[in-house]
Amino acid sequence: MKVLIIHNDLRVYWRRRLFFLRDFLGSKGIELYAVELFGKGSPYNFESFNKTESWWDCLFPDQSDADLTKHQIKDKIFSKLDEIDPDVVIGGSIVFYSGALGLRWAKRNKKKFIMFDDAKPSWVKRNLIVQGVKDLITNQIDALWLPSDEYDAEYTLLYSKNKIKYLYGYDCIDNDLFRVDGAKRVDTKKIITVSRLVEKKNVISLLEAWKFVEDNDDSYALIIVGDGPLLGELQDYQKSQGLKRVNFLGVAANEQIPKILFDADAFVSPSLYESWGLVVNEAMAAGLPVLLSTKINAAFTLLKDGENGYLFDPYEPGILQKKLLEFIRLPEFVKKKMSLKSLELISQMDFNYMGNELLQTLSFFKTRPFKKTSLLAGALLNRWYGRYNTKEWDKVG
Repeated sequence: MKVLIIHNDLRVYWRRRLFFLRDFLGSKGIELYAVELFGKGSPYNFESFNKTESWWDCLFPDQSDADLTKHQIKDKIFSKLDEIDPDVVIGGSIVFYSGALGLRWAKRNKKKFIMFDDAKPSWVKRNLIVQGVKDLITNQIDALWLPSDEYDAEYTLLYSKNKIKYLYGYDCIDNDLFRVDGAKRVDTKKIITVSRLVEKKNVISLLEAWKFVEDNDDSYALIIVGDGPLLGELQDYQKSQGLKRVNFLGVAANEQIPKILFDADAFVSPSLYESWGLVVNEAMAAGLPVLLSTKINAAFTLLKDGENGYLFDPYEPGILQKKLLEFIRLPEFVKKKMSLKSLELISQMDFNYMGNELLQTLSFFKTRPFKKTSLLAGALLNRWYGRYNTKEWDKVG
């Protein structure tokens, strides 16, 4: 069996997933191929495509989607899929080129298609007609790969489990990468956040809350790791408010992040929107309790409120103030218990879980006939090419 994963880009988090899956599936006699579309225009531009693996290719290494027509993109995707001729195609949501065109190719060639997604339908604003068209097309997929079964409550309202196979765990990281030698301390007196400094990360609200924290208990420091267009504005706010226990570290190299996380007592994110939030996985794999916004989808799977951290509404700054102080004033043995709980919970969402979920679905496909597309859905699918929109990376709404 041949399996092909296709997406706009397959960098950063995807890199280790793909190498793991290549070996994991290969040990079962299944070949894995990876195709990313664009070498330019990605939020991950800091990591260029420089792979030499014969099973991993980039169709437009020196271009972004803005440099190409939808027909050029379609023709190159179809040509590559014809060349590899996979039995199963795995792609992103049908709102993207990878999902829309990957599904179209799969239907034309009577292959199975798995769609991965971590956005919740209720969090995405669409009018009824647009949502209806999307749902009609999406119902033609064979399987839906979600981060966890916590998503079922929303997705099963649109896509029945009687018609579509559900699998879970694709939003995993290499947990082992974030393990650091030595016992985890919970008395470093540091709380950390790691993010791009853009509007939707809502770091300004964190600083506003931290002003209250410093006024009431200045025993802890807030460590901010990351860079972005709002850095100067945030530093100006720090100075204007006289915040003495805030440290901007700037960008840290990937290999430094595990140790930086490990050397803190807790992780906090006040983000206003995260379709998942893989930095939460990283923090928990490093043994940190987590204080998370209710607008981070990972929070509803990985955070057990009061057990390994706290949940808060990012639009109510008083709650964040309270939760930060509450954590700071916990006895050390409670913080240690929270740390261990984070490690326990994240251990249930690792690469082996991801691989086994996919393997079970591939085995399930062997017993299932080709799923025919209705005339209306087929007509819509043949007119829809997808797109590449990274607006949500920086802004909300």
